[in-house]
Amino acid sequence: MKNSAFKEHTELVYVLNSVAKIYGKGRLAVKALDEVSFNVGRGEFLVIMGPSGSGKTTLLNILGLLDKPTQGKVFFLGKDVSRLNDAEASKIRAKHIGFVFQTFNLIPWLTALENVEMALAIAGYPFYKRRRRAKELLEAVGLGSRLHHRPTELSGGEQQRVAIARALANNPEVILADEPTGNLDSKSGEVVINILKELSLKQNRTVIVATHNPRIAKVADRIIYLHDGKIVREEVEV
Repeated sequence: MKNSAFKEHTELVYVLNSVAKIYGKGRLAVKALDEVSFNVGRGEFLVIMGPSGSGKTTLLNILGLLDKPTQGKVFFLGKDVSRLNDAEASKIRAKHIGFVFQTFNLIPWLTALENVEMALAIAGYPFYKRRRRAKELLEAVGLGSRLHHRPTELSGGEQQRVAIARALANNPEVILADEPTGNLDSKSGEVVINILKELSLKQNRTVIVATHNPRIAKVADRIIYLHDGKIVREEVEV
């Protein structure tokens, strides 16, 4: 199901102007991103596609304030975040952005409930609210019966759903996902795709996914194709 209203959004979450990222210097310099410009609206489900080495992860890291552009400007919620120091960037990430990774990144000795509670503690939730909120988040992704299982006791799809619940801990406006179905079978991948789509469609969260998976592209509002660090094509789904 498409989010047909996204074209009407007037609030921009991201504005990128001529963003470039260069690693190394001189003859060893590699331009991972090359003059990338685009906007992202609130509630939009945006998919970034391209071959390995096209710049997808670099772009996601810049959107997530994990890296800075070498050139150009990035505006997030109306603020120029291109040159923030680490403390400033960390503060914005903690308040506004949730991350979902291909490898789940769960703490192996903690239960699903405790993994989400840890994220809530980092987000500043008081102790007495953490357990209730963590339980609500896990129930929302269909894991109400798996609260006390550790990662090794969960399937890959279940672990990724824990990771999504954890990403929602700070009630972020934006979810950034890097190959979220890359380690999953097709059935588990569909469940994760549907959860991410629901976050955009029903909760008006901006969801940006870097992926090779064409199944995710099918539910996107817009697809940006990268090649050698450049945007070579955009498609708007209607």
